[in-house]
Amino acid sequence: MRVLPTSGTASSALSATVLAGFALITLTAVLAGCASSPKVMVDRDPGADLKQYRTFGYYDKAATDASRYSTLLTSHLKRATRAQLEQNGYSYAEDDPDLRVNFFLDVAERQELRSLPSTGRLGYRSWAGASYNLVDYRQGTLRIDLVDAKRNALVWQGIARDRIDEKLAQNTGPALDAVVGEIFTRFPNATTK
Repeated sequence: MRVLPTSGTASSALSATVLAGFALITLTAVLAGCASSPKVMVDRDPGADLKQYRTFGYYDKAATDASRYSTLLTSHLKRATRAQLEQNGYSYAEDDPDLRVNFFLDVAERQELRSLPSTGRLGYRSWAGASYNLVDYRQGTLRIDLVDAKRNALVWQGIARDRIDEKLAQNTGPALDAVVGEIFTRFPNATTK
Protein backbone atom coordinates (compact mmCIF):
# COMPACT_ATOMS: atom_id res chain seq x y z
CA MET A 1 0.00 0.00 0.00
CA ARG A 2 1.28 3.47 -0.81
CA VAL A 3 1.42 5.88 2.12
CA LEU A 4 0.18 9.36 1.38
CA PRO A 5 2.36 12.25 2.51
CA THR A 6 0.98 13.93 5.59
CA SER A 7 1.43 17.31 7.14
CA GLY A 8 2.21 15.67 10.44
CA THR A 9 -1.26 15.87 11.85
CA ALA A 10 -3.30 12.98 13.21
CA SER A 11 -6.21 13.85 10.92
CA SER A 12 -4.08 13.31 7.79
CA ALA A 13 -2.95 9.91 9.05
CA LEU A 14 -6.55 9.03 9.90
CA SER A 15 -7.68 10.08 6.41
CA ALA A 16 -5.04 7.86 4.79
CA THR A 17 -6.12 4.92 6.99
CA VAL A 18 -9.80 5.44 6.19
CA LEU A 19 -9.00 5.71 2.46
CA ALA A 20 -6.95 2.48 2.58
CA GLY A 21 -9.74 0.72 4.50
CA PHE A 22 -12.32 1.89 1.96
CA ALA A 23 -10.16 0.60 -0.91
CA LEU A 24 -9.82 -2.80 0.80
CA ILE A 25 -13.60 -3.06 1.36
CA THR A 26 -14.27 -2.07 -2.27
CA LEU A 27 -11.80 -4.67 -3.58
CA THR A 28 -13.37 -7.37 -1.39
CA ALA A 29 -16.86 -6.49 -2.65
CA VAL A 30 -15.72 -6.60 -6.28
CA LEU A 31 -14.06 -9.99 -5.83
CA ALA A 32 -17.12 -11.35 -4.03
CA GLY A 33 -19.25 -10.18 -6.92
CA CYS A 34 -17.16 -12.32 -9.27
CA ALA A 35 -18.37 -15.49 -7.57
CA SER A 36 -20.63 -17.24 -10.02
CA SER A 37 -22.79 -20.29 -10.34
CA PRO A 38 -21.18 -23.37 -11.84
CA LYS A 39 -20.62 -23.68 -15.55
CA VAL A 40 -23.28 -26.13 -16.76
CA MET A 41 -23.21 -28.10 -19.99
CA VAL A 42 -25.73 -30.64 -21.22
CA ASP A 43 -25.82 -33.13 -24.04
CA ARG A 44 -28.48 -35.52 -25.23
CA ASP A 45 -29.09 -38.24 -27.75
CA PRO A 46 -30.95 -36.45 -30.56
CA GLY A 47 -32.71 -39.69 -31.47
CA ALA A 48 -34.08 -40.30 -27.97
CA ASP A 49 -37.53 -38.97 -27.10
CA LEU A 50 -37.36 -38.11 -23.39
CA LYS A 51 -41.18 -37.99 -23.28
CA GLN A 52 -41.33 -41.75 -23.71
CA TYR A 53 -39.72 -42.39 -20.33
CA ARG A 54 -41.88 -42.45 -17.20
CA THR A 55 -39.75 -43.99 -14.44
CA PHE A 56 -36.19 -43.79 -13.18
CA GLY A 57 -33.96 -45.71 -10.82
CA TYR A 58 -30.30 -45.90 -9.86
CA TYR A 59 -27.55 -48.33 -10.67
CA ASP A 60 -26.85 -50.80 -7.87
CA LYS A 61 -23.35 -49.37 -7.53
CA ALA A 62 -22.97 -45.73 -8.50
CA ALA A 63 -19.68 -44.54 -9.98
CA THR A 64 -19.24 -42.27 -6.94
CA ASP A 65 -19.04 -45.39 -4.71
CA ALA A 66 -15.43 -46.50 -5.05
CA SER A 67 -15.70 -48.57 -1.89
CA ARG A 68 -17.93 -51.59 -1.20
CA TYR A 69 -20.64 -49.47 0.39
CA SER A 70 -22.82 -46.55 -0.57
CA THR A 71 -21.19 -43.25 0.40
CA LEU A 72 -22.80 -40.15 1.88
CA LEU A 73 -21.94 -38.35 -1.34
CA THR A 74 -24.00 -40.84 -3.35
CA SER A 75 -26.87 -40.54 -0.86
CA HIS A 76 -26.86 -36.73 -1.26
CA LEU A 77 -26.78 -37.03 -5.06
CA LYS A 78 -29.61 -39.60 -5.12
CA ARG A 79 -31.80 -37.41 -2.93
CA ALA A 80 -31.12 -34.30 -5.03
CA THR A 81 -31.62 -35.98 -8.43
CA ARG A 82 -34.73 -37.79 -7.23
CA ALA A 83 -36.28 -34.46 -6.22
CA GLN A 84 -35.42 -32.92 -9.60
CA LEU A 85 -36.65 -35.85 -11.68
CA GLU A 86 -39.90 -36.08 -9.70
CA GLN A 87 -40.41 -32.34 -10.27
CA ASN A 88 -40.10 -33.10 -13.98
CA GLY A 89 -42.86 -35.71 -13.80
CA TYR A 90 -40.86 -38.92 -13.49
CA SER A 91 -41.66 -41.58 -10.89
CA TYR A 92 -39.08 -43.52 -8.92
CA ALA A 93 -39.06 -47.27 -9.60
CA GLU A 94 -36.56 -49.50 -7.86
CA ASP A 95 -37.36 -52.44 -10.14
CA ASP A 96 -37.28 -52.19 -13.94
CA PRO A 97 -37.09 -48.38 -14.43
CA ASP A 98 -37.13 -46.80 -17.89
CA LEU A 99 -34.05 -44.70 -17.03
CA ARG A 100 -31.05 -45.47 -14.85
CA VAL A 101 -29.16 -42.62 -13.18
CA ASN A 102 -25.43 -42.57 -12.55
CA PHE A 103 -23.06 -39.95 -11.11
CA PHE A 104 -19.43 -39.16 -11.72
CA LEU A 105 -17.38 -36.73 -9.63
CA ASP A 106 -13.88 -35.49 -10.25
CA VAL A 107 -11.88 -33.06 -8.14
CA ALA A 108 -8.69 -31.67 -9.68
CA GLU A 109 -6.02 -29.33 -8.38
CA ARG A 110 -5.73 -26.26 -10.64
CA GLN A 111 -3.68 -23.08 -10.80
CA GLU A 112 -4.59 -19.64 -12.00
CA LEU A 113 -2.33 -16.69 -12.76
CA ARG A 114 -3.81 -13.43 -11.52
CA SER A 115 -2.48 -9.96 -12.15
CA LEU A 116 -3.31 -6.60 -10.67
CA PRO A 117 -2.43 -3.54 -12.71
CA SER A 118 -0.49 -0.74 -11.10
CA THR A 119 -1.33 2.92 -11.39
CA GLY A 120 1.00 4.75 -13.74
CA ARG A 121 2.70 8.03 -13.00
CA LEU A 122 -0.03 10.01 -14.72
CA GLY A 123 -2.86 8.35 -12.83
CA TYR A 124 -3.93 5.94 -15.57
CA ARG A 125 -3.90 2.15 -15.22
CA SER A 126 -0.82 0.50 -16.60
CA TRP A 127 0.13 -3.17 -16.92
CA ALA A 128 3.85 -2.38 -16.98
CA GLY A 129 4.30 -2.62 -13.22
CA ALA A 130 1.65 -5.28 -12.59
CA SER A 131 2.20 -7.84 -9.89
CA TYR A 132 1.34 -11.48 -10.52
CA ASN A 133 0.08 -14.13 -8.15
CA LEU A 134 -0.18 -17.85 -8.78
CA VAL A 135 -3.30 -19.12 -7.01
CA ASP A 136 -3.94 -22.80 -6.27
CA TYR A 137 -7.53 -24.00 -6.13
CA ARG A 138 -9.62 -27.15 -6.46
CA GLN A 139 -12.09 -27.58 -9.29
CA GLY A 140 -14.94 -30.03 -9.04
CA THR A 141 -16.79 -31.59 -11.96
CA LEU A 142 -20.09 -33.38 -11.40
CA ARG A 143 -21.67 -35.38 -14.20
CA ILE A 144 -25.16 -36.87 -14.09
CA ASP A 145 -26.01 -39.49 -16.70
CA LEU A 146 -29.49 -40.72 -17.62
CA VAL A 147 -29.29 -44.07 -19.38
CA ASP A 148 -32.05 -45.87 -21.30
CA ALA A 149 -32.27 -49.07 -19.23
CA LYS A 150 -33.52 -51.31 -22.05
CA ARG A 151 -30.94 -50.21 -24.64
CA ASN A 152 -28.19 -49.48 -22.09
CA ALA A 153 -27.56 -46.21 -23.96
CA LEU A 154 -26.90 -42.72 -22.65
CA VAL A 155 -29.82 -40.39 -23.51
CA TRP A 156 -29.04 -37.27 -21.45
CA GLN A 157 -26.03 -35.92 -19.60
CA GLY A 158 -25.62 -32.86 -17.40
CA ILE A 159 -22.22 -31.58 -16.29
CA ALA A 160 -21.41 -28.84 -13.80
CA ARG A 161 -17.92 -27.47 -13.19
CA ASP A 162 -16.92 -24.99 -10.49
CA ARG A 163 -14.34 -24.11 -7.88
CA ILE A 164 -14.58 -25.85 -4.54
CA ASP A 165 -14.04 -23.53 -1.60
CA GLU A 166 -14.04 -24.34 2.11
CA LYS A 167 -17.65 -23.20 2.54
CA LEU A 168 -18.74 -25.61 -0.19
CA ALA A 169 -16.66 -28.45 1.26
CA GLN A 170 -18.15 -27.96 4.75
CA ASN A 171 -21.79 -27.85 3.51
CA THR A 172 -21.75 -30.77 1.10
CA GLY A 173 -25.48 -31.62 1.20
CA PRO A 174 -26.89 -28.13 0.50
CA ALA A 175 -24.08 -27.43 -1.98
CA LEU A 176 -24.86 -30.58 -3.96
CA ASP A 177 -28.58 -29.79 -3.89
CA ALA A 178 -27.81 -26.40 -5.44
CA VAL A 179 -25.47 -27.82 -8.11
CA VAL A 180 -27.88 -30.61 -9.08
CA GLY A 181 -30.68 -28.02 -9.25
CA GLU A 182 -28.51 -25.86 -11.50
CA ILE A 183 -27.85 -28.82 -13.82
CA PHE A 184 -31.55 -29.64 -14.06
CA THR A 185 -32.43 -26.07 -15.06
CA ARG A 186 -31.13 -27.22 -18.46
CA PHE A 187 -33.19 -30.41 -18.47
CA PRO A 188 -36.07 -30.49 -20.96
CA ASN A 189 -39.43 -30.93 -19.26
CA ALA A 190 -39.81 -34.42 -20.64
CA THR A 191 -43.01 -35.62 -19.02
CA THR A 192 -46.00 -34.24 -17.21
CA LYS A 193 -47.98 -35.90 -14.45
